[in-house]
Amino acid sequence: MDSPESWPVKSTDLLARGAVSSFVDERILTPDQEVLDRQFTLHPGAVGIIALDDHERVALVRQYRHPVQHRLIEPPAGLLDVDGEDYLIGAQRELAEEVGLAASDWRVLAEEFTSPGGLSESMRMYLARGLSEAPAPEGFVKHGEEAHMDIVWASLDDLVSGVLAGRLHSPTLVVGVLAAWAAKTRTGFDALRPADAPWPAREELLRRQTDYSGH
Repeated sequence: MDSPESWPVKSTDLLARGAVSSFVDERILTPDQEVLDRQFTLHPGAVGIIALDDHERVALVRQYRHPVQHRLIEPPAGLLDVDGEDYLIGAQRELAEEVGLAASDWRVLAEEFTSPGGLSESMRMYLARGLSEAPAPEGFVKHGEEAHMDIVWASLDDLVSGVLAGRLHSPTLVVGVLAAWAAKTRTGFDALRPADAPWPAREELLRRQTDYSGH
């Protein structure tokens, strides 16, 4: 299993602070005493949701992503940028905001570090079932890229085919869809971890990042 480890940090410089993320430079000491310069992006983390209806269709959005200049098919997802907010509450909020749905059954599908070579983002993917329509949270207004998203549905089987054929590229979608397919075909959805399962990898990461104000 993955295990937490932290090489000694000789110095840290905050190079830039953005609206969501910050960019830092750290000089770290390897076990053989080599000094390395590493630049990476600090990120608050996120949750994503594979919302599966009774016909095994998944609720999705098509969202423009400027860094890669593609409109990607993605599951509902959002930042964990509310201090102290429960992960499941954040996921439930995002499901209502992005696709207007609520769910009666929630499970943990998978967790990932989305790009561990240069980004500290941790993400938890949920499976949501027992879907029903839900209003957007009070005061929520879509803006930016979200204002131009559209909602689409696709079968889980077609999404797996799209991932394997190279037609779908969102890491949130890839992880969520393949995890859902694996759960379905192996031990079944009811064997997944409960929605309130511990997330030790993220908790360890947050503990180590307390020196960076605002994260």
